[in-house]
Amino acid sequence: MSKKDNTDGRQTMARNRRARYDYEILEVVEAGLSLLGPEVKSIRSGKASIAEAFAHFDGTELFLKGMHIPEYSHTGYTEHEPRRSRKMLLHKKELTKLAAAVARDGLTLIPLELYFKKGRAKIELALVRGRKRRDKRQALKEKAAKQEMRRSK
Repeated sequence: MSKKDNTDGRQTMARNRRARYDYEILEVVEAGLSLLGPEVKSIRSGKASIAEAFAHFDGTELFLKGMHIPEYSHTGYTEHEPRRSRKMLLHKKELTKLAAAVARDGLTLIPLELYFKKGRAKIELALVRGRKRRDKRQALKEKAAKQEMRRSK
């Protein structure tokens, strides 16, 4: 995938395209990822997938589950598990705020985008609420109406 966005130096590696359709996004946060060397190389080759990933709290730490990073082909003896839990790096204040929202309101944390920023692997996390089927249809109608208005200008 590897697209270069010149506005803030992002190099997008994976995107969760269904997230904006399936969920109502309430807040977006940028987090770092704790990765192994071969995982970084595999991500740079554009093979990571965050479509089924979600974040969960284990005590006071936040982990990303379900992200698939295939094993890097040129790795010697060090291999990693493709679907292991990966620790997310956030400030303590952000962690407590997100943990309170998840516990209090029953919201979910899902990744929207995996990218490199200044050489570091980052993930864009969204605090979301699930949409019902009728809400999804309404969102599609609104999107179509906006496109029609843009075309008519």
